[in-house]
Amino acid sequence: MPEVIFNGPAGRIEGRYHHSKKSNSPVALVLHPHPQFGGTMNNPVTYSLFQAFVNRGFSVLRFNFRGVGRSQGGFDAGIGELSDAAAALDWLQSQNPDASQCWIGGFSFGAWIAMQVLMRRPEIEGFIAVAPPANMYDFSFLAPCPSSGIIINGGADQVAPQADVLKLVERLKTQKGITIEHDSVEAANHFFEGRLEPLAAMVGAYLDKRLAAAPEKS
Repeated sequence: MPEVIFNGPAGRIEGRYHHSKKSNSPVALVLHPHPQFGGTMNNPVTYSLFQAFVNRGFSVLRFNFRGVGRSQGGFDAGIGELSDAAAALDWLQSQNPDASQCWIGGFSFGAWIAMQVLMRRPEIEGFIAVAPPANMYDFSFLAPCPSSGIIINGGADQVAPQADVLKLVERLKTQKGITIEHDSVEAANHFFEGRLEPLAAMVGAYLDKRLAAAPEKS
């Protein structure tokens, strides 16, 4: 898949982009885990999310946050990374002006950033948040959460424990006008080591259901 370089707030941003052959295909942006703990756009969970969208006809972008790989700049504790994600979504939309839908997905730290992007971009219709670290980061900005989506965690996750994720899920489920789904991959740790297949199956099943329910835009 083509390597892309585009301008971000801290300089060049390095990404990988799959362009769908259909002109009005939906688009998706996928965000990687924490840059200071080895997170990159090639993380296996991030790549699995990317492929789930590709396999369903999306134009999809994943990229390295500032200071990771060949992306310029340095870690900015989430503030700059949110700006990077907004710039990436701008670039993705510029390549797909007739996109029928817009989605966002993220893993761990990337899920936290993804949910913040969701709050700022009303065109995002759906989200996939994998292992959101609700024990480490404040998700209270989701008041209300503007779009429906799914939150998936590992049943044996000790980095972002299931109990904390469930508290977040239950809080979001009380909000009207959206549907928040939750699923858990049994015996999976935070990085879904050895459990990527059931994770991919859950993501795919949710996307298939949402896409089947969405009216086709010509």
